[in-house]
Amino acid sequence: MSTSIFSLKTLFAVLLFSSLAIAGYSQEKYTPENVGWLVNVDDAYAKSKKTGKPILANFTGSDWCGWCKRLSAAVFTQDEFKKWADKNVVLLELDFPRAKVIPQQIQAQNQSLQQAFNITGYPTIWVFDLDKDKSNQYSIKALGKTGYTPTVKEFTSGVDQMIARRTKV
Repeated sequence: MSTSIFSLKTLFAVLLFSSLAIAGYSQEKYTPENVGWLVNVDDAYAKSKKTGKPILANFTGSDWCGWCKRLSAAVFTQDEFKKWADKNVVLLELDFPRAKVIPQQIQAQNQSLQQAFNITGYPTIWVFDLDKDKSNQYSIKALGKTGYTPTVKEFTSGVDQMIARRTKV
């Protein structure tokens, strides 16, 4: 999919509700599978705005999806990826575990984003920018998506191409 803007009122309403609910929970209670990733879209938005970097969201089934585990081991845990990510993107984990328990607010947030991006399989990785309007509703500017990629080089090369589209728009 080329650059597009999702303006889903349902997404906005749920994300606004999630934002308010998530504001009251402590991030120490729930952590992502990989160090350096965020789990709260509001935190990712704030960091993206502060740094000027797009968000790289990993839609994953961390405790059951074999391809997700392979991608994490082959790419996300590698020092080369971590260095690249630190320079280029804000990392957001959107997990859909089967056995691991995650807070309801995070579940609602993840499901809203799953619907907004029409996620039908895992892993799916989207690169996007977020904006907020005066009523704190998000709009998404999608830059591209990918799935399992066997090496850091292949993964980052593909995402670099998505990020390059950002400056052309």
